[in-house]
Amino acid sequence: MRTGLIAQKIGMTRRFKDNGHHVPITVLKVEKLKVVQQRTTETDGYNAVQLGWGNSKVKNVNKPMRGHFAKAKVEPKQKLVEFRVDEDALVDIGEELVVSHFILGQKVDVCGLSKGKGFAGGMKRHGFAGLRASHGVSINHRSLGSTGQCQDPGKVFKGKKMTGQLGNKSITVQNLEVIDINVENGLIMVSGGVPGLNGGFVRITDAIKHVRPKDAPYPASILDDESKETNTSPDESRTTQTEEIEGKDISRENPEPISPDTPSAEDQKEERDQEKKDEEG
Repeated sequence: MRTGLIAQKIGMTRRFKDNGHHVPITVLKVEKLKVVQQRTTETDGYNAVQLGWGNSKVKNVNKPMRGHFAKAKVEPKQKLVEFRVDEDALVDIGEELVVSHFILGQKVDVCGLSKGKGFAGGMKRHGFAGLRASHGVSINHRSLGSTGQCQDPGKVFKGKKMTGQLGNKSITVQNLEVIDINVENGLIMVSGGVPGLNGGFVRITDAIKHVRPKDAPYPASILDDESKETNTSPDESRTTQTEEIEGKDISRENPEPISPDTPSAEDQKEERDQEKKDEEG
């Protein structure tokens, strides 16, 4: 079992297949997803990785969490989620995961917090039919009706469907198909709906009712060093000069940028020749 990903729900759209059928899809975004902590059997009794999504302002993070992120040498994260993994699927702290963790056509499970709809009655919450709308019912049409029996058992059983809070629960939608992946923008598009509001966070994991594809990266799809170098600022990268000589590109790296006041090679040669003539004279 490998780790999953944290994603933010962007919204819904649709795609058309070759046969003309349209498929509703949900767009999920993965941004700056890094490993913040490892859980091991020796120290915690189980194996897991803690992932952090996005970046958060330091002023919005309390001191204990600042120390937690400083220990991992990562920037403060907006959302933290822990994924249980096998011992050989642990990912090093500080590594960044990308959306290519899943492949096209793969089945995934998406878990999120459903929309909270407040205190609801039995008809809206459980689909009760309600009481009669005409004879014999007075201002009680949407009530539950009877909730128990007689003197035996003389109580209402636990778990009875009654009024209460509707929504705001952890819901898992299984066997959603990965329709498209955009690695550059960090987007995953899955078929069907996903629980929660737009802007909310969800967990994406391999479907438990399907075998993980052999092409899926294991233990995870990690941002390679080449991509990291392209994301560095110009001040951190070294200057590279390219010259064309006889139709060929020759590149050399300089530790420091070349100043425009630096004399050319011909000027330096002339200065050296002049110094030799002065010494001989």
